[in-house]
Amino acid sequence: MAEPNIVLARIDNRLVHGQVGNSWVGASQANIIIVADDEVEHDDVQKQLMKMTVSVNPNLRILFWSLDRTIEKISTAKPDQRIFIVARNPQNMRKLVDGGVPIKEVNIGNMHVGEGKRVFHEQHVYVDDNDVADFEAMKAKGVKVYVQIAPGDKKYDA
Repeated sequence: MAEPNIVLARIDNRLVHGQVGNSWVGASQANIIIVADDEVEHDDVQKQLMKMTVSVNPNLRILFWSLDRTIEKISTAKPDQRIFIVARNPQNMRKLVDGGVPIKEVNIGNMHVGEGKRVFHEQHVYVDDNDVADFEAMKAKGVKVYVQIAPGDKKYDA
């Protein structure tokens, strides 16, 4: 079976919102978003909000899968599916990479400020040592990891 056509993998703690649902979908030409998140898979309110965000694009499907289900099912993707995977944090994206999801690049988007977090290249990205360790682990597996908030913004290697 052919490898799934993953056109974008993004870390964004807001998951799917206007910027992801419009700007990044347009830039990547994705026709399916997989929200890989254990919490959202069972949260109907969050799922409805995210569905509303992408509802303006009738050619776009959105799926809400746990991390394990994403790892298990990604290989069943059809060749015409242009997949955009979004994960809440570096730990979740690393789990996908470690689980064999064939992600070649990871785009780091918004990561909120929190206790023990510091700015990482961009005012919308706050990390701690564990986040940086996850970036390094993905890079060690050959994944290009970079910060880019919006499609037209400057890219920073992580």
